[in-house]
Parts: sequence; C-alpha cells; structure tokens
Amino acid sequence: MIKKIGLFIFGIAFAYSFFANDRTYKYEVIAEDLSHPWGVAVINRDNILFTELSGQLRLIENGVLKPEPIKGVPEVLFAGQGGLSGIILDPSFEENRKIYLAFSSPDSGQKTNTLEVISAKLSSNSLDEITSLFKASPSRRTAAHYGARMAFLDDGTLLITSGDGFNYREQAQYLDNHFGKIIRINTDGTIPSDNPFVSNNDALPEIWSYGHRNLQGIVVVDGIVYENEHGPMGGDELNIAQASKNYGWPAITYGKDYSGATISPFTKKDGMEQPIKYWVPSIAPSGMTFYEGKMFPEWRGSLFISALVPGDVRRIEVDKDKVKKEEILFDDVGRIRDIVSSPDGSLILATDGPNGKLIRVVNK
Repeated sequence: MIKKIGLFIFGIAFAYSFFANDRTYKYEVIAEDLSHPWGVAVINRDNILFTELSGQLRLIENGVLKPEPIKGVPEVLFAGQGGLSGIILDPSFEENRKIYLAFSSPDSGQKTNTLEVISAKLSSNSLDEITSLFKASPSRRTAAHYGARMAFLDDGTLLITSGDGFNYREQAQYLDNHFGKIIRINTDGTIPSDNPFVSNNDALPEIWSYGHRNLQGIVVVDGIVYENEHGPMGGDELNIAQASKNYGWPAITYGKDYSGATISPFTKKDGMEQPIKYWVPSIAPSGMTFYEGKMFPEWRGSLFISALVPGDVRRIEVDKDKVKKEEILFDDVGRIRDIVSSPDGSLILATDGPNGKLIRVVNK
C-alpha cells in the first residue's frame, strides 16, 4: 500500500513537472524586496518607473534598480489601501518627460484624505514642475477603494478611476460627488467641453461615467474603454465604459456583502449597464494591459488582468464587447498587483506585499 501511495505521489510530481516544463514562458526577476509595488510604467525595455504604495517612486535604469527613490513625490497617506498608487506616462513622454501620479492625499490638519492626481516632469532623479490636476470631492474618512488607475483616450484626454470609498457606496449613484466614478480631464487639469455632464447643474463636470465600485484596471483599445473593478464578496466585473453611462453599483450587483447579507436583490435594472464578464467567487482584479507584442503571438489581441485572490493573471480573449475565452496564467508567483506590456513583447508583473517583486515574463 505504501509503495502504491509513493508511486501515486511520484506520478503527480512528474505530471506537474512535465506540464510546467511544457510552458512557453519563464520568469526573470527584475527587482525584489520592494515595499508594496503598485503601479508600473514602462519607458523602454530596460528603463521602468514604478510606485511603492508606501510612498516611493522608483526607477529601474538600464536594467538595474536605482537604490534611492526619486525625490519630490508629494506626501501620501500610507494606510489601509491608501498610498502612492497609479502611474502613467504622457503620450509625448520622450519629448516632455511628463508623468502622472495618483495617490491618497491627506488633508492638512484634518483626519480626512482624498484621491489626488498630479503631473510632473521627471528630471534626473527628481520630480519638477509638479501640478495638482484633480482632487476627488468630498474628502473621506476611510482608507479604502481609491481606484487610482489612469488611461489616455485617443483625443489625449485623461481618464481617472475614482473608487467608492467603501463606506460611501450609495454615493456612486449620485453625480454631485466623485465616489464610484470615472473622471475625464485635460492634461492641464481643465475640463473637456464635451464631457457628458458639463451642462447639468446638479453634476460635477469632471464625471465621465458613474455607478462603479473600486476600479483597479483601465485600458483603451481602438477607442473602446475596458475597465475592471472589485465587487464585494463576488461580483467582480469587466466592463466596457462609455460616457454618461451608469454601471449600477450598488443598485445592482452579482455579489453579496462581506457579512453574507444581500446588498441588492437585483442584478439588472433598466438604464444600468451590464458587465461583459463577472466573477463569482471574486478574483480581486487589479492591473490590466492589452497585449500586442510579438514575443507571444498566440496571446496577441488579449486583455491580461492581474488578480490578487488567490494570485494569478487572467488572459481574456475579447471581440469588442464579447468575451470569447478566459485562461489562467502565472498562478505560482503570489498576489499580483499590476501587469504591463513591454515594447520587446515581454510582460511585467508586480507582486503584492511588503516584499514585492517585479518579474518579467519572457519566452523560454
């Protein structure tokens, strides 16, 4: 009997080794012992900017992590889910060296904070010409559900995800606040004249879409805006976001409250958009990228969504508003906070936590 059990265990180990070795990819650790890496922006293959939630902006230069953080980053609230979060390069970064950062900003002299977005010029090892572009209103007393991801539309305007603040979820259905919204601004902080609610006296003019929970990934593909967001206990969503549309939170949801209680008995309502995919149980989606590289031709045209629970990446084959296939990848490196594409066709993963890593996925 013992011999049979031993052979059975050996068979499982052999099968795992066979399929693992059959993979078309391998991992290369770019940097490790990082303090909660959160957002990644690739300048080129060997030069990468990334944020650490604890407040540091870091640079990998010529393939090597610089020991000192970049100077000039504003004060951030590092608590709960708050900290230095989203980062994106300006479309003309090579010419103007401009970047955008999203973070939880403490209010001076108060026990409140808010989501803030700044622009800055990257000069050597410091940030210059810092300009505050957006501050979510009103401030909150929580340190959760900031959103804090960004993407550029084809017209050069900037989309910012602003989470529901956890305790303020009902506000996601109202247009007089920034909780549970996608924001659209110009890169100088002004408001585009064609925003959907600029003529509505009861709405904040920065709002582009509403009824969201905690939006953790956003990409623009051929004019289509894909965004993912956390549900509560179940009900994580992948949506196509459009101007003026209501995405339903918390009036409709496929999830339950963390206590098991019902948040809403409805999953559909007139005038509220449906996700193109949802997950029950939750996967806790985080970053997202659209893959167009040549290193892995079989993955071209797919969305890649990093996930925190239990920790993997979902490759989603999409045809505009249709999900054709889902594949689980990279499920052996832990919780993954972000995923981005590199110009050489590799993928870069940021693993979550106080001992986080940046990992490059390349061909074997």
